[in-house]
Amino acid sequence: MEYVTRLDVQVPKIGLGTWQMSTQETYESVSIALEEGYRHIDTAQLYDNEAGVGSAIADAEVDREEIFLTTKVDPSNRSVRDIVDSVRGSVDRLGVDTVDLLLIHWPHPLANLETVMDGLNRAVWEGLTHHIGVSNFDLDKLERAMDLSEAPIFTNQVQFHPWWPQRELLSYCQEHDVILTGYSPLANGGAIGDDLLREISRRYGKSGPQVALRWAIQHENVITIPMSTSRTHLKENIDIFDFLLTRAEHDRITRPSYLKTGIAMAKGQLDL
Repeated sequence: MEYVTRLDVQVPKIGLGTWQMSTQETYESVSIALEEGYRHIDTAQLYDNEAGVGSAIADAEVDREEIFLTTKVDPSNRSVRDIVDSVRGSVDRLGVDTVDLLLIHWPHPLANLETVMDGLNRAVWEGLTHHIGVSNFDLDKLERAMDLSEAPIFTNQVQFHPWWPQRELLSYCQEHDVILTGYSPLANGGAIGDDLLREISRRYGKSGPQVALRWAIQHENVITIPMSTSRTHLKENIDIFDFLLTRAEHDRITRPSYLKTGIAMAKGQLDL
């Protein structure tokens, strides 16, 4: 495993996302992932599967302290009290004393960002989370959240893959030591049959999706959270630490002409 370090915390570069999984599917997927060596699990209130995550962690032969656990606040919670109460509910459903990382799921257009950040900070003060961050924030909103928050912003979780490389946002995160957590790293399936990724993968005895994941985590300050309920795919997704893309290969994947072929597919897609 490789890690990104932020605030003296080592976060595994590959985690498991659980969007669109039922509680039972989540339990099974998280259980398999922990067996296969994953130590970073991501969920959210809106996924309605926190109980499945919690049960899998409780039943696993892995100490809670070894797992980096993230959940996200439903943005409809727009007051400090509602945010903190919702986090208490998350902690209860997850069966833990505290989560490692708490994010606001996206910027609600009717929410006051200062109030939202106060709510996240209150969750830190009350011991419900160790760290806070944001999700689906553009650069301007991220910068404002950082200004408004007493606690450091640990990460911004956004869509990030070869067709949507978030160059400006990534540069800002790298400059300010904020982790960029990339969801949909396989472009919602677009990486599976891609010719260029397949061509590069043959040189390493890997698959196209494995090359896409390797591309993601070779960026400074980037971690990624692919989803899967299949043991085969879970094993494949974490089996990317025995090869390195060359600079030329990395640049080929992100060259402008290549991006144009996939940008329409990626644009506007939002994982909740």
